[in-house]
Amino acid sequence: MVKTVGLPAEIKDGERRVALDPSAVKMLSHSDIVSLVEKGAGIGSGFSDQDYRSVGAQIVDTAEETWSCDLVCKVKEPQQSEWVHFRKGLKLFAYLHLAAAPALTNALVDTGVEAYAFETLTWPKGHPLLAPMSEIAGRAAAIMGAFHLAEGSGTLLGGASGVPPARVVVIGMGVAGTMAARGARGMDAEVTGVDVDLERLYEVHEQKIVTSTLYSNHHNIGDAVANADLVITAALVTGAKAPVLITREQVQSMRPGSVIVDLAIDQGGSVETSKPTSLSHPTYVEAGVIHYCVTNVPGQYPRTSSRALSAAVIPRLLDLARDAKSDRLAGSLNVSQNRVVHPAVAASLQAGYETDIS
Repeated sequence: MVKTVGLPAEIKDGERRVALDPSAVKMLSHSDIVSLVEKGAGIGSGFSDQDYRSVGAQIVDTAEETWSCDLVCKVKEPQQSEWVHFRKGLKLFAYLHLAAAPALTNALVDTGVEAYAFETLTWPKGHPLLAPMSEIAGRAAAIMGAFHLAEGSGTLLGGASGVPPARVVVIGMGVAGTMAARGARGMDAEVTGVDVDLERLYEVHEQKIVTSTLYSNHHNIGDAVANADLVITAALVTGAKAPVLITREQVQSMRPGSVIVDLAIDQGGSVETSKPTSLSHPTYVEAGVIHYCVTNVPGQYPRTSSRALSAAVIPRLLDLARDAKSDRLAGSLNVSQNRVVHPAVAASLQAGYETDIS
């Protein structure tokens, strides 16, 4: 039984979210679990230290004190400077994206951390701890894409009288892709939705989320990308590295000043020319195309993101604190007893880890 939960301040570039808001910490207090919150951890999301004290949290001066707890809950994957806090038996609950992070995986395995990932939890269905941030990332993708398209080719998504609207291609019509398409349509762009699921394509077209649909294959994607002003990728394979759906040659076929927003970058990216960027330096240009590959897109909307994430996480955090083998944590355990135990993560890393698929 977990008796203490640590909430360290996030240190990733531009990250202002916090994993638990005061209302969630209050739920821990009611369950007789002591919360240690690092001083200032919630400031970026609009939550003061006093807000946490008022619901029973202990405010501590250092990250080390929060990492000394039985269970640490945070938003983003531990940065390298935080690995010093890893120890055998520590429970960690966060977005980990280990398929694209072999060095972090090695550190977790070597130190014996019990690592649970938000993004691979699948109970009761779908990805309930990923969905809130996917929704926000998708909405943000349309905004960021429109902004950088203005910087690039100078194209307005909605066009104007006598001028056609911009052409937007969204690859992957899950939560993030659907929100991105809705946002682009809301700005009157012409939006093509791409997916392998024909039923899903029928749904988004019938609901007028997109103006057209396209079955996902190399040829179709190549044609769509070559004529696009803005491409947003949001492909997801649970726990695995993102599939590369757009090749370098296809990027080179795009018009100068076009924009790519790769929302799959946390899992390695879906574009061959993608590489991780940060909120302080969000873009780079390759082959004349602006690439936006920020690995923590929702972090720029910390108040909204923190409240949405906290509401989704706290029920499962309580389950983890009470019974780490609960069915309600299905799929979340990535590293346990010095080995990778999530089969998709292990397969993606191709590092010869022993897997446990029972």
